[in-house]
Amino acid sequence: MIQFLSSPRFLAVYSGLVTILFVITTISGFATRGSQTTFDEITVHRINVVEPDGTTRMVLTNKTSAPGVYIKKKEYPHPDRQAAGLYFFDDEGTEDGGLIYGLSTNDGGQMTGSYAHLSFDQYMQDQIFTVDAGRDGDRKYSLLTMGDRGEYSILEVIQAYDRISKLPEEQRQAEWKKFKASHPGDNTRVVLGRARDGSSVLRLKDTEGRDRIVLQVAPDGTPELQLLAADGKVVSELPEKGGKSATRP
Repeated sequence: MIQFLSSPRFLAVYSGLVTILFVITTISGFATRGSQTTFDEITVHRINVVEPDGTTRMVLTNKTSAPGVYIKKKEYPHPDRQAAGLYFFDDEGTEDGGLIYGLSTNDGGQMTGSYAHLSFDQYMQDQIFTVDAGRDGDRKYSLLTMGDRGEYSILEVIQAYDRISKLPEEQRQAEWKKFKASHPGDNTRVVLGRARDGSSVLRLKDTEGRDRIVLQVAPDGTPELQLLAADGKVVSELPEKGGKSATRP
């Protein structure tokens, strides 16, 4: 018996049984605990939150690992995106908003500004509601903006960007002008907050993005209310300028 227990064959069988029992115990332990794991602290570059079918619903990322633009689960390049933050995606795996933040620097690496930006997108389109705060040099701002988007897919913008970016630089501005002329409807409708010039302002705009009501307090504390026509002319204002009625024909 002693010889059998010490034989190579027995040791091999015994080793195999121990290995099998270890694997079964490990798997059973995971099954018992489910997929829940508790961490006191983790350090990551990026976290993807997905549905059971793999559809991305949220991405928390650093600047280097920021995603491109996701449209119905397909990722498209976004060369200008270099911001850490939290990105949101809808049920179809299309990006529909996010929170980003960071600093802007000059060629020498010196800080020239800061920004924080929260946005929500129209379905299959770009942002229609934003909250922005930061500074450009010594100009501080904090603004809430609401807008309209045209009835076309953001895929058309992506395709136009890919095409126009390959053109000579002197042709790009004209091509974007043509694109915007054939894709109307992208206009700011409401702006509320502290503007870069130091004033506090509320701007209500028409469907063409033109100011129609402007209520503001200038940096020196002077209040002003203006009602404007579609051509930009002031039709009424308070206080009246020069002691005369500001009503225009």
